[in-house]
Amino acid sequence: MKIEHIAMYTSDLEKTKEFFIKYFGASANSKYHNKRTDFQSYFLTFDDGARLELMHKPGIQDAPKQLARTGYIHIAFSVGSREQVNKLTERLENDGFTVISGPRTTGDGYYESVVIDLEGNQIEITV
Repeated sequence: MKIEHIAMYTSDLEKTKEFFIKYFGASANSKYHNKRTDFQSYFLTFDDGARLELMHKPGIQDAPKQLARTGYIHIAFSVGSREQVNKLTERLENDGFTVISGPRTTGDGYYESVVIDLEGNQIEITV
């Protein structure tokens, strides 16, 4: 069994799509748009075949995101090496994104950093 894809609603579909393309090497399909409901989405595909569905629909509530809460808390990307974790973390920080953790080795042995994306979601960058 494998996870087929993960989906997330976003306030700004185009900016979020470009974020994942620019920093994580995603490729996007053509935008789907249901004109009756005004639902729009992209499927993003990453190098290993993992997929992320970005969705937008007017009127969806964008509730504040507490760092520690129940439910899905972050999405993690393996970038292959400590050097790549450091480089991507520095690039994101230089581009104005908040780094809330790391890069560091965690108590359970992961080398990682955690960055807040443009909509307040946590993105983990790991080896």
